[in-house]
Order: sequence, then structure tokens, then C-alpha cells
Amino acid sequence: MPSTDKPVKPAKDTALTAKQLAAKQQEISVTEFFEKNKQILGFDSRQKSLIMGVKEAVDNSLDACEEAGYLPDIIVRVGRGEDEDEYIVYIEDNGPGIVHKMIPNVFGRLLYGSRFHALRQSRGQQGIGISATIMFGNINTGKPALVMSKTTDADGVAWRMRIAVDTKTNRPVVTGDEAFIWEGKEHGTGVEYATKGRYVTGRQSIFEYLKETAIVNPHARIEFHDPEGKVYLFERATEQLPPRSKEIKPHPEGMEIGDLMRYAADTGHKNVKAFLKNDFSRVTDRIADEILSTAGVKPTARPDKLTREDLREIIKAIGTVRIMAPPTDCLSPIGETLIKKGLMHILDGLRPEYYATPVTRAPKTVNGNPFIIEAGIVYGGEIPSDGQVQILRFANRVPLLYQHGACVMTKAIAEVDWRRYGLEQRGGKGIPYGPAIILVHIASTKVPFTSEGKEAVASFDEIQSEVNLALRLCARNLKSHLNKMERKSKTHAKFRIVQEILPDLANKSAEMLGRPVPDLSRTISGIMNVVWIEPSVEKPAKNTRVLRYGIYNYTTQPRSVRLHAHLPKDCVNLTLFSNPYFVEMNEDGKATWEVAGLQPSTDTELVFELKGDMADTFDADDIYISGINPMMVMGAEALPGDWGIKGLEIVESEDDYVRDEPEEEIAAEEDLGDE
Repeated sequence: MPSTDKPVKPAKDTALTAKQLAAKQQEISVTEFFEKNKQILGFDSRQKSLIMGVKEAVDNSLDACEEAGYLPDIIVRVGRGEDEDEYIVYIEDNGPGIVHKMIPNVFGRLLYGSRFHALRQSRGQQGIGISATIMFGNINTGKPALVMSKTTDADGVAWRMRIAVDTKTNRPVVTGDEAFIWEGKEHGTGVEYATKGRYVTGRQSIFEYLKETAIVNPHARIEFHDPEGKVYLFERATEQLPPRSKEIKPHPEGMEIGDLMRYAADTGHKNVKAFLKNDFSRVTDRIADEILSTAGVKPTARPDKLTREDLREIIKAIGTVRIMAPPTDCLSPIGETLIKKGLMHILDGLRPEYYATPVTRAPKTVNGNPFIIEAGIVYGGEIPSDGQVQILRFANRVPLLYQHGACVMTKAIAEVDWRRYGLEQRGGKGIPYGPAIILVHIASTKVPFTSEGKEAVASFDEIQSEVNLALRLCARNLKSHLNKMERKSKTHAKFRIVQEILPDLANKSAEMLGRPVPDLSRTISGIMNVVWIEPSVEKPAKNTRVLRYGIYNYTTQPRSVRLHAHLPKDCVNLTLFSNPYFVEMNEDGKATWEVAGLQPSTDTELVFELKGDMADTFDADDIYISGINPMMVMGAEALPGDWGIKGLEIVESEDDYVRDEPEEEIAAEEDLGDE
């Protein structure tokens, strides 16, 4: 039966009309929104808030110094305030400074900055971080921030002012604006603010953040004063500034239809072909024609008149057309050498056994934004072996200390089968256990963070796949090292047995028979049947390394071998070229030596010297061989196939294995399989 219930009407004295409801509606200031939702920016606890404030200021300082071409010198001080949970934070840099009239907006206005619309890599982009830090300090202490800045064109005059944030209008409130002489400071910026917080030590602390920052920014000098008065100094490991990133146009690959719709509406070009060619990177006349032909769209069509169906077909066509990867000059990856340098400089106290050769992948795109994934692994030494490996996550050279589980980097690490590479992984998946530290860095024009707090990277398939591939390649280097060390250890044990037992037998036999002790060198060589390469390193001075390689022929025939090493090209001393075995070195620093006709039971030595900041990044064990069966060599691996140098064909006997091609490298895009 139909219901007979009638709707209940509210009492006249409580009912609101549409006009009354409309009168309550008003625009919300962005500052007011973030004031009520501080957790979105990462200010969701006293401990975290203290770290986030330091992080935002240091990130801005690093960006400013690098853009101006200065090697960063950064000072961070954290002191006690008036109340038990109040801290006074001061950050100073040697950057270019800020023009006087711009200081209030930079520090007292949210969403005000110069990098948001620029398609290039930078730490800060939205213009929220430092002004949100000032706002948060204003709210919980009621005190304005003190800002000081000096530029090189200010005739020696610096400016200081106190700044608070008006959350209703998103405008700065300035008091005490005055000029002063900043003694001993040529240029730079300093900011001091009071905030409520909780100072902690350990994994998620200001010290840890600064330590990790020093790892991926080895060109920076960071001085930290903690609340107890202790001073920690992270010295500059290199004077090589990272390459300056350049602004580029968006790349069409991976673009969403909404993005394309917006670009089409805003373009100044009259036809869609010109729009594709001039408003996107890597789109030539031929590629534009191919995209439009595949999409069934006329090249002369007006971009702002394209229908949703036209745009959808263009997006589909972009996915089928082969387009060059985005240009890399918009990104500033750390680079394999500097990753290793940073790790060695900061983690030296752990005395790691091995720094696996870091990996820098080729650029890819996600949502039209180029990105590069880099990875490195540190193994052994005094790194704890009874727990999960330590994971260092970075985005645009900035450490990510929180939300590990929500980050695509952590998920990619958990997906790798680490048991293949010598680490324990309970149940065959998840974060591995063992004495290792895993570093992953994403460099992008727009890192897809999960929130404005910039604590975790969103789980895009393109990013996860690249992280996985970089980790597998890096882990393969680690596995190669572990295999080499295991084989070397077993051979050493065999040597000890042969060299101790055989001479004892020979001595006893000679004594019993009254005959002279026979020469056992060829007998030992016949048993061992290897060419032994033994490295040693001397450090006669700072930033100087002398590399010595003893080469022993423990076989019964003359042997010839070529040795190869990828040297830091800016560190090669001329003594390298005076070595009698030296053949050549290309512009990438890949050097070759040849030892020909080394007689049985004899040895020789190869010596060269490296000088410079990067001298210690060369690992003495990273020596490769060609021209000989690699199974007959102890202490060096076969030359990788990606070096572009063919192995030297040397036929020594019918029983010897002839290797006339370098070992084929397993393609990163293919399944590695069991190793």
C-alpha cells in the first residue's frame, strides 16, 4: 500500500531560507584554510612541526644559492625559548638575498613564489613552505618572525623586519622595518622565528634531516647548533655545483585530457599542428602530422575549437607515436659519482664494506612531467645486520622522513626479490633485512607528492616501474661484488692450503731422501690455474689515491690480459700515462691497459694516481678484464657489454676458452631471472 506519511516541516522559527543560507557563504582565504588544516602541510605534531620548519627554510636556502651559482653555506640554530616547549629557530644562508620590497611577500604570504609555473626541477614550487612556517609560529607563540637580507647591489646595506601573517587576508604584517650594516656578510638571508615544538634525536630528527641533506647535496656546507649547544658540521665534499636546471615545455607523453584541454584553450597558435609543435617538447613537424593523422584531426583545426572527442583521440594517438624522451636539462640529477661521494662522505663512520655502483636511469614522464630515478646501495661494515635495511628517500635532493609506507619508493623496494642479491627477505617479499642502506632519489619538474606536506611520492605505475628497475640494476652490482668476494675468499683458502702443505711435503721428502728441495712454483701454478689480480690503495695526501694492481700468472702458460677501469675523469694524474701498460682513455674516463705475454709463475705491477675531490669515489675492486677467459681470472670481472669496447681475442691454446665479445649485460627492461 502507498505510504500515507507526510513530510515533516520544520518549525517556522528554526527554518532558514535560501537567502539566509546564501548570506552565510563567503570566500575562504588560503591562509585561513591552512591555519585550520595545518596537518596538510605536515604540521601535525610538535615533533614534526619543528623539523618541517627547518626543512622548508633549508630547502629555500639551497635553491637560492644554486640558482645564483653560489656554493651553499648554511647555518641552522635551534635554541630554547621562554616556555618549556618553545624553540627559537634561526637559519642563515649565503644566497643572493631578497630585494627589500619583496621580503614581506616571500615570508608573509602563502602561494607566492617564482617557481610554480616554471617547468623545471626545484625543491620548492608552491610558495607555501617558509610562509606557512612563519604563520604556524605566529599562531602558537604570538610572535612575529625576524627576517634579514642583503643583496650584492644594495651598496652594503642590509634590511631587517619583523613579519607576521594575516590569515584573513593572506597578507604580511610588517613591523620594525629598518636598514642596518650586516658585518661580515656580503650577501644572504637569515630568518629567525619562535615556534612550539618537541626536539628529539634519532631517525626522525633535525640532525637526521640535515645529515641526509648533506648526502645528496655534497656541494653544501651545513653547520648545526642543537638546543644543548653542541655543534655538528657537515663539510662540503665537493666544490662542484649541480647543473642548473632549465625551464622546458611540457612533454606530451602521459598527459591527461584535462591538461591538454587547458593547454589548447590557452595557446596563442591558430592551428592544432602549430600548437602541438610549439607548445610541447620533442614534437616535430613529422611527429605532429603522425599524431593528427592517427587521431583523425585536421592539422588546420583551431585548438580552442577542438571537441572533447578530438582531444581524446589526440591523447590516444600520442600513446602510439614514438616520441623522444624529454630533454634532461630541465632536471638536475645528483649523478652516480656524486651519490657515491655523498654517501662516502657522510657514512664513513660506519666503515661500509662496499658502495654498490649507483644507478641513474634515463628520463621518463608521468602526467607530462619528466622525471629521473636514481638509486644506490651501501653494504656491510658496521651497518646493523639484525634489522630491516635503512631506506633513504629523496625528492629533488630533499630527504623524506615521514610516511614511508605511503611512498611509491618503499613499495618498489618491497617488490624486489632481494634474496637473489644476498639480502634476507622473510616470506619472499617486503622490506629486506641485512647490513645495507638503500638510497632512492626522484628528480622531477613536478614531484607528485601525496600531500602539500611533501612527505611521500604518489604511487604512479611509471615511477614505481623505474624505481624497481634502478634498484635491480644497483642490486646486481652488489650481488656481483658479493660473488667476487666469496670466490676470492675460497681461492685464498685454497692458496693457503697449497702453499703450506706442498712445501711441507717437499721439505720432508727432500730431508728423507737427502736431496735438495725442488722448485714448486710451476706445480703450484698448475694446481691454481688462475691469473690473480690483487689491488691495494695508498693515500699519501688529502684527495690523492695511488692505485696498485699486482698481476700474478699462476698458470702454466704465458698470459695476456687487458684491464679496464672507469676513472673519475677530473682526477686523473699524468702519471697514469707514463705507465708502460697504458693504452688509452676516452673522454668519459674509461681507461685501458694491456699486459702482454706474462710468463708462468711471474708477476708484474700496474700503478696509477688519482688526484681531486672525486679520487676516493673510485673503488679499487672496480677493475674489469678482456682478452682472456674471465673464469681464469681472480680479482676482476669480465668487461661489461655497455662499455662499447670489444674484448681482445687472444688464442693461447686449444684448451683455452676464447672470449671475443664482452659479457652481455642483462637489459633492465627484461626480467633478470635467477642469478
